[in-house]
Amino acid sequence: MSNHDKTRARERRRAISATTIGTAIEWYDFFLYAAVAGLVFRELMFGPIGPAAATIVSFLTVGLSFLFRPLGAFLAGHFADKVGRRTVLMVTLLMMGAATTLIGLLPTYAGAGVAAPIMLVVLRIVQGISAGGEWGSAVLLAVEHAPRNKRGLFGAGPQVGAPAGLLMSSAALALMNIIAPGDAFMEWGWRVPFIFSLVLMFIGWWIRVGVDESPVYEEMAADRAHDAKNPIGVLFARFSPLVLTGALIFAANGTVGYMTTGGFIQKYATNELGMERGDVLWAVTASAAAWMVSTAFTGWVSDYIGRKRSLVIGFIVQAVGVALLFPMVNTAELPKLYAALIFLAVGLGLTYGQIGSLFAEFFPASIRASGASITYAIGAILGGAFAPTIAASLREATGSTDAITVYLMAATVIGLAVSLLIRERNGIPLGHEHEDVQASGHFVWEPAPVKM
Repeated sequence: MSNHDKTRARERRRAISATTIGTAIEWYDFFLYAAVAGLVFRELMFGPIGPAAATIVSFLTVGLSFLFRPLGAFLAGHFADKVGRRTVLMVTLLMMGAATTLIGLLPTYAGAGVAAPIMLVVLRIVQGISAGGEWGSAVLLAVEHAPRNKRGLFGAGPQVGAPAGLLMSSAALALMNIIAPGDAFMEWGWRVPFIFSLVLMFIGWWIRVGVDESPVYEEMAADRAHDAKNPIGVLFARFSPLVLTGALIFAANGTVGYMTTGGFIQKYATNELGMERGDVLWAVTASAAAWMVSTAFTGWVSDYIGRKRSLVIGFIVQAVGVALLFPMVNTAELPKLYAALIFLAVGLGLTYGQIGSLFAEFFPASIRASGASITYAIGAILGGAFAPTIAASLREATGSTDAITVYLMAATVIGLAVSLLIRERNGIPLGHEHEDVQASGHFVWEPAPVKM
């Protein structure tokens, strides 16, 4: 191997490490809030409005941040196409870490009155803007560094960051439940994982600061003739059907995934089924580990069988997981809770690991960051934003979990149907000199793109 090849391989390893670890830190912050919303904030921040209303409002604050993810995606996508992916990643990391740390220092309603939940909501909005801006830049930095035959694997790096973040946040809360059991957890134990985010933020900064910019962006920066003057305008003028298609695929995954990442299962199993909080948190942690492995496997295997085929298989497995979820959870038996969450996590990974490379291969280079970020953010609103709130409302209205299962199954079937409409684009050229190829051949009724 020549010195140039060794340097290139080193740059690629650094890029995938930085995007994976940095994204894991971001999602640790984001999912930590979602878990604590149902376990803690419903009582300490919203308790005066009554138990049922407090539950719904606490989950609404989880979903509220998703409404601001498109703002983060619009801003980050625009600037990632204009000034580079790496710069955007540094800004989003600082925003998320600062907001999470401040949440850990907030007073409760008992100490500050209505000002406490207002400050909480503001900081959650900052988290939403940061999360909306993080994903697209991280995925493109990884995928655009990747060899053509390993884009799925490299793109799965930032995707692995999500289950890794869930694993870290659930494990941190489970550990604090041991260190500060009972009332101590409600008094101060929940704060420690939030404040620890400050340490993680500096670790993430140190890891990311040495990463090289995406080679595709560097080529575009050297040849501004291919620079889109208004990336977002071009995106919606020419690729709106593609944005909606990608958003529906991601929404189908997110709707189901936010049963755990949005905190609904944690709250339901502890408050309604009477299971021990620590047991539930460890079960979610185990499912996050399964989700992480499944996500990495899916990215790797999609390089061989294609993004489309892996999605179709994934949604079928996810449908089985949805059908089994509540019948097993409702037994309130710990082994069945583990089995239900782990099996569901495998299905989620099979519909998640290929999303990064799929979206990177969807859009032309000059608008790729805007396209990937905005599609992802819209999908998050359609799917993850209010899934816990909808689930809680369905449970409250019907008195059972059957309606929730129908809701989750409908989302999964939509994802499967839409996946069947897209054309396989695995391996198309990503460089800015091939934008004509990148702009065509997205759906089964169109001619296949030429793979140069």
